[in-house]
Amino acid sequence: MKDASELFGRWDETIIWSCLQGIMGEIYKNETGDAALAVLGDFAFCAGKPDEKLIKFKPEGCEQDFIIMVPQNDEWAGLIENCYEDKAKKVSRYAMKKEPDLFDVVKLNQVGSKLPEGYQYKMLEEHEYILCQKYRWANDFVSQFKDYDTYKKLGLGVVIFKDGELAAGASSYSRYRDGIEIEIDTRKDHRRKGLAYACGAKLILECLKRGLYPSWDAQNLWSVALAEKLGYHFSHEYTAYEIYGY
Repeated sequence: MKDASELFGRWDETIIWSCLQGIMGEIYKNETGDAALAVLGDFAFCAGKPDEKLIKFKPEGCEQDFIIMVPQNDEWAGLIENCYEDKAKKVSRYAMKKEPDLFDVVKLNQVGSKLPEGYQYKMLEEHEYILCQKYRWANDFVSQFKDYDTYKKLGLGVVIFKDGELAAGASSYSRYRDGIEIEIDTRKDHRRKGLAYACGAKLILECLKRGLYPSWDAQNLWSVALAEKLGYHFSHEYTAYEIYGY
């Protein structure tokens, strides 16, 4: 892990930290030890000397045909494009700064206390874990935890119900030693009601109570705007590749 850590350097991504810390995910290195992948769920971060064999490597038992590859530099990016050609869709993602003391707890409590009529919070426990597995839009709230016992030990989440049905949620996509990577979504027919804002605030507060940092990486500009409403600051845009037919 020490050698792998040197390859990733100061890459400020919690998924890499999860892998290096041995908490979740895996580190794969090439035969010469000068290139590595940090793989967790749908993400693979590529570091070191670009290696075609490693780029094409698929872990044994992996059944998914989609992955998001994040290159460390332009050389890795070029290799991904050459290897996967039209299977690779180049996209932009948006990193938010990791600033442990930036959150306005008073504001977050105000946001978290306001839900539209008929909606209610629940912590993500065993019943909610099973529900999340059933719905594609909510699956990533729990998908990286092999069972509820693992989620209970490592994960943390808040969901919103209406009329007994799951409407929105914010949960840990992954866990590293000092915090979580946030996954947040709302069922399509419940959007534009402030539910993501409310349960995002609630989850941040739950993290702070436990001494965990709620890290936020944005897939799109909507996610950036929501993060900034919750108190985060934008860091930088970066390139990733969505690989279909992995």
